[in-house]
Amino acid sequence: MAGRGSRLRPHTLTVPKPLIPIAGKPIVHRLVEDIAGVINQDIEEIAFIIHKDFGTQVEKELVAIAEKLGSKGSIYYQNEALGTAHAIMCAKESMSGPLVVAYADTLFRADFSLDTSADSVIWVKQVEDPSAFGVVQLNGQNQIVDFVEKPKDFISDLAIIGIYYFKSGETLRAELQYLLDNNVVKGGEYQLTDALENMKVKGLKFVPGKVDEWMDCGNKPVTVETNSRMLQFLHQDGVQLVADSVLLQNSTIIAPCFIGEDVQIINSTVGPNVSLGKGCHVSNSSMANSLVQNHSHIKNAKLNESMIGSHAIFNGEFTSISIGDYSVLE
Repeated sequence: MAGRGSRLRPHTLTVPKPLIPIAGKPIVHRLVEDIAGVINQDIEEIAFIIHKDFGTQVEKELVAIAEKLGSKGSIYYQNEALGTAHAIMCAKESMSGPLVVAYADTLFRADFSLDTSADSVIWVKQVEDPSAFGVVQLNGQNQIVDFVEKPKDFISDLAIIGIYYFKSGETLRAELQYLLDNNVVKGGEYQLTDALENMKVKGLKFVPGKVDEWMDCGNKPVTVETNSRMLQFLHQDGVQLVADSVLLQNSTIIAPCFIGEDVQIINSTVGPNVSLGKGCHVSNSSMANSLVQNHSHIKNAKLNESMIGSHAIFNGEFTSISIGDYSVLE
């Protein structure tokens, strides 16, 4: 998660993308919880690979996420964008025993049991247009026999979503080290898929882990959509999404919505599919399909498919906006 998330600016100018809240909880927090649910095993350590410029406060928040799952939190740095294989190797000191590698800008919903007898499990999702993704090809024994990046001709509709299980961290580390030592690069970067290919050639067994839902958080439109979908899932699961401390005056909340602590909603309609972080104030407004972080004030607004950062003030009649932290529109 060392990238700055340039496609999600201005929101990532002040907050790293994996810490942006989805339905009231940071993306990376939801991701590690969901992975823990699929693994169904105790997790000894969670290693976060970040850029050193993220700062000590971000590092403390990440360690706290790990500790909430009963794990040790470790911080490693990738300060130069040299590819996925290089990023993973930044955490080589933590690569022992069974491990999961995940890119922290994606969320998923899944109901499958992890096949710990396999040398590796690659999370995949069936997609309509596989030409836009890296895909896997299976044989008759449900084993992965090929990895193809953005195939022009149809090979498979099972897209790789960016989450991997490896039975042996030591084996993965050795394959990644080979790439670095021999300068095996594509487009100037060291790629995880090259290590996977080498492992497959050596006879290691790869199997797919199929997810039911795959949600991206790459830019503003898909992040707003992911927030809406996650709210719907949590509502179906019976999760309480509206804090008891919410002040509601002459207003309506249309579920599903996440409404954080100490939020005030006055003369307004909020929902469906809206997340309001703690301390937000909304008055004389209607909102739907939108995501607002913490301590922002919104009035006289009619918002749809919008994303607002923390400590922002919005007063107007714009209908589709994207403004970052501490912005003011009056």
